[in-house]
Amino acid sequence: MNLRFVNIEAERARKELSKESLAQKLGVSTKTYYNWINGDTPIPSTALINMSELFNKDIDYLLRDKPPNQPERR
Repeated sequence: MNLRFVNIEAERARKELSKESLAQKLGVSTKTYYNWINGDTPIPSTALINMSELFNKDIDYLLRDKPPNQPERR
């Protein structure tokens, strides 16, 4: 599995949330959450705002496709 939004997954793990529990907090199915993280469907702005508040991180950081302090993908 090739995750598109690695920082969202990293923050989920830091908060010790399962994918299922984060999906529940966001009011979506686990399948919907997987589709977002894998880049199959766009993440709605309301979900991004909720994750930003939950993780106390900027949306810009959450949407980056690389962990901090790593070079850009080419």
